[in-house]
Amino acid sequence: MTSSEKPAGTIKENIILEPKSQNAELIDPFGRMVNYVRISVTDRCDFRCVYCMAENMNFLPKKELLSLEELDRLCSTFVELGVKKLRITGGEPLVRKNIIELFKGLSRHLDSGMLEEMTVTTNGSQLAKLAPDLYATGVRRINVSIDTLDADKFHKITRWGRLEQVQEGINAALKAGLKVKLNAVALKGVNEFEIPDMMHWAHDQGMDFTLIETMPLGDIDGDRTDQYLPLSQVRSKLEEDYTLTPNNYKTGGPARYVDVKETGGQLGFITPLTHNFCESCNRVRVTCTGEMYMCLGQDDKADLRTALRAHESNEQLKATIYEAIDRKPKGHDFIIDRDSKAPAVSRHMSVTGG
Repeated sequence: MTSSEKPAGTIKENIILEPKSQNAELIDPFGRMVNYVRISVTDRCDFRCVYCMAENMNFLPKKELLSLEELDRLCSTFVELGVKKLRITGGEPLVRKNIIELFKGLSRHLDSGMLEEMTVTTNGSQLAKLAPDLYATGVRRINVSIDTLDADKFHKITRWGRLEQVQEGINAALKAGLKVKLNAVALKGVNEFEIPDMMHWAHDQGMDFTLIETMPLGDIDGDRTDQYLPLSQVRSKLEEDYTLTPNNYKTGGPARYVDVKETGGQLGFITPLTHNFCESCNRVRVTCTGEMYMCLGQDDKADLRTALRAHESNEQLKATIYEAIDRKPKGHDFIIDRDSKAPAVSRHMSVTGG
């Protein structure tokens, strides 16, 4: 067969990949369907959590960020390609000016049934005023990051945050009808002895509670080896006093859940270091500047902004997305480096999206 007679397509590891149609589903090289996109709308935040970023951050110039109209178009393109779940993140997404307009626009995909869920990850600082608006746009479930119920300790962890403000926001969200899941980063010597109390507080109000291992992303002006608390250790400690029964509950994210008999609630574990969740990864992350990361723990990325701005049609954008999905790795390489103390990935979590 001559070169001109070869079937059209891309050769990858001796397998001929046929060109994808413009609305084919997003399938990665390992057969995983990508149907979940976490999209950051800003790298800015009104907190400076010690495990997430340095206190004196250099944020992106606002002109580099995708406009709300571009974010809508980008999200809508993913929906056309079979994405069923969008999570709006930051930074702190609710500090983005006119952010509710983006939710209002994207709600049309919920109304049509093409999008199954639109959710938000927030630090809770803006919920007291925005929770009813979120519910009105079709958001039904949110994640709130909160690492302690001690006001002084909360201020120390967030540097700029007030616990009372976040608790008011959580109450407003519950009152508005939103289902709230609390996320807490487990921090050695900081909140490890509070975990049972936080779990009870969450479950008493009908909220799920999820623990997260600290992730080695970005320079934080500190040593992560001092923060790292393996969740295997936390779970073993909890099992001394609680009956934890694994269940099959899924939200589309990486958490593994257990039922807690004594509280009647659910407890989740996100363990990128002690037990990674890569085998079932169905998601990609897009930054507020339009860079798509196929893996949180890898540096490979795709420039969607250039494709987005190159043409009014979405053909080049879709082609760029398909090509990037074909590069999605099997898993990440997270590790806490106890020798150099350097982060596994240089970018901050606030850049990629929480």
